[in-house]
Amino acid sequence: MNSSTHSKIVSFIWGIADDVLRDLYVRGKYRDVILPFTVLRRLDSVLEPTKKAVLTMKSALDTSGIDNQDAALRQAAEQDFYNTSPFTLRDLRAARSQAQLRADFEAYLDGFSPNVQEILDNFEFRNQIPRLTKADGLGALIEKFLDPSLDVSPRTAANPGGLDNHGMGSVFEELVRRFNEENNEEAGEHWTPRDAVRLMTRLMFEPIADQIPSGTYLLYDGAMGTGGMLTVAEETLEGLTAKRGTQVSTHLYGQEINAETYAIAKADLILKGKGKAADDVVGGPEWSTLSNDAYPSMEFDFMLSNPPYGKSWKTDLDRMGGKTGIRDPRFIVTHDGDPEYSLLTRSSDGQLLFLANLVSKMKHKTPLGSRIAEVHNGSSLFTGDAGQGESNIRRWIIENDWLEAIVALPLNMFYNTGIATYVWVLTNRKPENRKGKVQLIDASGWSTPLRKNLGKKNCELSTADIDRVLASFLSFDGADDEEHSKVFDNADFGYSKVVVERPLRLAGVDASRVYTAADIRKLKESAEPDETAPPVVKKLHRAGTPADPLLGRFAALVDGQTRVVEYEPDTDLRDTEQIPLTEPAGEWRDGIEAFVRREVLPYAPDAWVDETKTKIGYEISFTKHFYKPTPLRTLDEIRADIRALEAETDTLLSEIVG
Repeated sequence: MNSSTHSKIVSFIWGIADDVLRDLYVRGKYRDVILPFTVLRRLDSVLEPTKKAVLTMKSALDTSGIDNQDAALRQAAEQDFYNTSPFTLRDLRAARSQAQLRADFEAYLDGFSPNVQEILDNFEFRNQIPRLTKADGLGALIEKFLDPSLDVSPRTAANPGGLDNHGMGSVFEELVRRFNEENNEEAGEHWTPRDAVRLMTRLMFEPIADQIPSGTYLLYDGAMGTGGMLTVAEETLEGLTAKRGTQVSTHLYGQEINAETYAIAKADLILKGKGKAADDVVGGPEWSTLSNDAYPSMEFDFMLSNPPYGKSWKTDLDRMGGKTGIRDPRFIVTHDGDPEYSLLTRSSDGQLLFLANLVSKMKHKTPLGSRIAEVHNGSSLFTGDAGQGESNIRRWIIENDWLEAIVALPLNMFYNTGIATYVWVLTNRKPENRKGKVQLIDASGWSTPLRKNLGKKNCELSTADIDRVLASFLSFDGADDEEHSKVFDNADFGYSKVVVERPLRLAGVDASRVYTAADIRKLKESAEPDETAPPVVKKLHRAGTPADPLLGRFAALVDGQTRVVEYEPDTDLRDTEQIPLTEPAGEWRDGIEAFVRREVLPYAPDAWVDETKTKIGYEISFTKHFYKPTPLRTLDEIRADIRALEAETDTLLSEIVG
């Protein structure tokens, strides 16, 4: 299908909305009618040649008392869908009254196969029928969609001018895009800009394009929206492998919680002739990816997603048993010797859990393993303290050496937000030169302005911009563009969060006495803090225990003997330090001790580290690694500005006085 034909069909259907629905719906609700009607018109055209065969088969199956009829009816229709009603859209024109038209139209809808019924139900299309019938809009819509100028019949040998499945899918996607732009406040929730998707798919496939053998590959999106990521990924994979003479077969799997968005995705697949893929995607309010995984035992070759940012997942958390009751192996894993290592994030934002979901579905027994591309906002890089879910997910991914690269996208890339966004690229089959490394690419300045803003989207990634990102990714070492591409060791993003304690000192304390917990409570209630007082001793170690002041085991005189004791910590003086995992050990036993001796003990000689509270955290700071300070202005420039302001002020004053 050429672009002019495509534009003509889209414009014609777009015009139907204005012609028929203007006085019935606000513009934001046109999609509730036009999208399902477009689906019906195409399906009606595709099924027309085999309509008689389907009715004959239906009659034979009913006569034989066969209940499971789906497979036989699909075979009779020669499609992955069918309609067993006696009507086509053209037949409905003959209705003599609005009441008759409504009854016949509902019978027509009821005749569709279960997979089409699911689309209609999720569109909630039947809810529109009373309004359309009452205003005499249903008949007008049918007439408009049957207009000879709107030819959406399938391309066949007898009809070479018809639309092939891909062309029809493109028409449908364009309508969805236009409706999303009309509703900018919702667009970014379910529709990822195609330029961002193209970048993600190329980052996922091109680094290994020469290694992909002929075979079958499974693609998955855990937050599929309207399904565009899956279909673009499939097209990209098939295009890359075709150039190399490789034959691949793809199977698409996805999950989407929003009913209408899921209906669009499923309809798009059916219109593109991918009925089997449409059967493999699931959606609707009951199908939340976090609390109701549709594919718990499956693994996938390629996965990509754009999960919701800053969206509460408390409802999912409650369904799964609360933070203490969750046993989902996607989110409670074994890591660093901990069999119950928790990846559970704050309930206010679950976006990193979608990444954990993808990682849980990686293939570990195939030569290529799995590759992942997922979009996140900036909070996924650094939110969450050491030991909390967000940090634990970053640690789990980086310490397993799955994180290959993160690409910073331009601002204002998405329809409903101007915030910074990033593409995370993961694989469990890193090439040798990337092992133990993570590449950061700052592509925030690589974009092409749009002639007209689409909501908050004011720029896009052109083909040249995407090529530039790919070039930086593939060069890896960053030697060609150190300003925008930098490579780090995995450990560069990790740190130890240590708790530094200082002893409690209270007036009147006996330095040679060991105080019980009850004694210490009474002391805190009655005694005043005194920096010159001796520390409160809370524990006496067995004889022979070595002293280690750094870890809170101090040598002190107790009953005239030198013993090893522990002091009660003063919570008001408690502090924490973030010590990089790359801190050099120096002449002492490890980096933590070296840091404390250098940065803490010179200022607080009685301080110690509570080793039981030390936690490992990970965070990734693009700002720190790519920050470009603005040069200070010279004195001459400042003087010139001041003089210009003085001159302007004098002029204004003269005008007022004069």
